[in-house]
Amino acid sequence: MADQYTSRNRISLVHSGEDYFSLLIRLIENARYTIHLQTYIYENDETGRKVAEALKAAAKRQVSVYLHVDGYASQKLRGKFRIDLEQAGVHFKFFEPLLKSRHFYFGRRLHQKVVVVDGIFSLVGGLNIGDRYNDLPGQPAWYDTILYTEGEVSYQLHLICNRMWRKRRKLKDKIIKRDVEAFCDSIAKEERQMVRVRQNDWVKRKSEVYNSYRLLFAQANEAITIMCSYFLPGRTYRKLLSRAAARGVKIKVILAGKSDVLLSKNAERYLYDWLLKKNIGIYEFERTVLHAKMSVADHETVTIGSFNVNNISAYASLELNLEIKSKEFGIYIQEVMDNVISKDCKRITRENHISSTNVFRKAWQKFSYMLVNWILTLFTFYFKQED
Repeated sequence: MADQYTSRNRISLVHSGEDYFSLLIRLIENARYTIHLQTYIYENDETGRKVAEALKAAAKRQVSVYLHVDGYASQKLRGKFRIDLEQAGVHFKFFEPLLKSRHFYFGRRLHQKVVVVDGIFSLVGGLNIGDRYNDLPGQPAWYDTILYTEGEVSYQLHLICNRMWRKRRKLKDKIIKRDVEAFCDSIAKEERQMVRVRQNDWVKRKSEVYNSYRLLFAQANEAITIMCSYFLPGRTYRKLLSRAAARGVKIKVILAGKSDVLLSKNAERYLYDWLLKKNIGIYEFERTVLHAKMSVADHETVTIGSFNVNNISAYASLELNLEIKSKEFGIYIQEVMDNVISKDCKRITRENHISSTNVFRKAWQKFSYMLVNWILTLFTFYFKQED
């Protein structure tokens, strides 16, 4: 079952920019049977067109290619871009197209970012397809992290993508399960890692990522480090973080210094006083825009994916994370995050937290916080949970 840890996996951390897109193109070019690509934002720009050309080339050599993008965030892909893809043999689909959705759940968006090739190779993280996530001349990529996985969990992701693509009848699957099993068995025992899929879709009664974070905060004994691009924990998460801090858990949060959503950033800074009062370390990433969503607890439990620690991810969007249970990998991820803190972050203290002494700025941040919560309520109050 997808909610259980699988053991026959080989994993590595991939960063945004050239690191990610060169690997993505290589996986597409080497695909033999099936490619699933799901993303929130797909831009018709230099990077988007390069990926599209690779997908079209794969389709022309008889690989089954399925491109599933969000109907709101990727709505610019209508017209010639989509027609060219479909004429090349790429199966293209919008998730919940605006004004055409059967439910019109405007706030329920396809926010997860998943790539699966041949049911064996996968990429899961927070990265969309577009120039801002790539390294271009004079433009460093937004900082993001992705988990590259080979093995058992990739096949589970393949089945999830199949179900999402066509709910009422199964796709004709070219992948031979025994070939997948043979590949999984070939992974050396010393390389194997425990990984499981975690999904969130409140409408479909899935709160796996939400519950993973809840348990991570509740059960940590030593340390929690959170890297999050849009950090607005709800009441339950704040209570759990407060209790963790009270029992001596060392908590650090790495947040965006530069943000593409200023309203969200102002709302986030409204919580800084609360975080500082609870002795939770705040570090603002300054090198470029932070877009990663990754956390580690007690140097052992790691979660990476599209889920932000906020109520939009918890109660509105479709999200997907991979959770890894590994002391070796957990220590490595902690080192990565500590390195980011030391090289690329500014620590926020009571002394340099301007809004703590600036009444007008603090009032604006409080208004932003209330407005963000109001917008979430406005776009989700009519949601109904389905079976």
